[in-house]
Amino acid sequence: MQIITDSFQKETKKHGSDGFPFLVSHERLSRYESGSFLWHWHPEIEITIVEEGRMTYRVNDQSFSLKAGDLLFGNANVLHAGFMQDAADCVYTAVTFSARLIYGFSQSSIHTDYVEPLLWDFSLPAIHFDHSESWHGSFGKIVGNLLRLDEHKPPFYELEITAGLQLLWKELLSHQQPTPHCNAHSRTEYERIRKILGYIEKNYSQKILLKDISDHIHLCESECCRLFKRYMNQPLSVFLQEYRIERSLEELTAGEDPIGLVAERAGFSDSNYYTKVFQKKMGCSPRQYRKLCKKGCPNHKNPRPGNRRP
Repeated sequence: MQIITDSFQKETKKHGSDGFPFLVSHERLSRYESGSFLWHWHPEIEITIVEEGRMTYRVNDQSFSLKAGDLLFGNANVLHAGFMQDAADCVYTAVTFSARLIYGFSQSSIHTDYVEPLLWDFSLPAIHFDHSESWHGSFGKIVGNLLRLDEHKPPFYELEITAGLQLLWKELLSHQQPTPHCNAHSRTEYERIRKILGYIEKNYSQKILLKDISDHIHLCESECCRLFKRYMNQPLSVFLQEYRIERSLEELTAGEDPIGLVAERAGFSDSNYYTKVFQKKMGCSPRQYRKLCKKGCPNHKNPRPGNRRP
């Protein structure tokens, strides 16, 4: 399994209904191929609660190490991805909701004065709630109440959830004031990263040159590489290789096509090189991986500790 995105790396999954855009999902990293969910974004806010284990959670150019009991507030429209730590599984709950449940309608005073400034604060892509501050506990209690309301769905629970989200937002604003002015430079860089990821998602099976990507985002090749390394914490070439490996996993497990054909469809012109990169990332050969999947080995999706993604 892997998160499905469009050509702009936006997640296509619907978070709740049009009438009530609120969704609670119970997840675990081992459900995803390679033990990680790929980079994506969505216009909804997402709060992640770690139930068991640990997770490295990347948001834009920031990295958070989450442990059991921690929460992470992820702002709207941010790029994010999650990875195992030490090849161990992580069980977590995701609460995803549209900010319009808080402000009601566009250009309302709640929208313009309280919600929009925080939503478009590019200096605040995420907040890590690790109980290091006293208000982290009160924030966590509000989230816990939202989870109970969603689970039991008592009469008028939609109204109670909406009131809970407004209380949650008030708690955020009481302790985290948004930056007065959006950093236009940061926003431009963020949009360029999204375009790079979208280009890779759309063209990974073809030959991709650095010039192709730099032309796509209208930036010189050297600055394109520096921008990507700064945001994604790894070279663009390494990310492309690993992305292609991740996209090949489903074909390996779902079919019987020759390894060379799987490699070609993933964008590798040399099957031996594909095997070499696969071995480095996954800790086994593509053939061994396919065999382990057929046996139903519970750990076949986990890369070796020394070869996990950052």
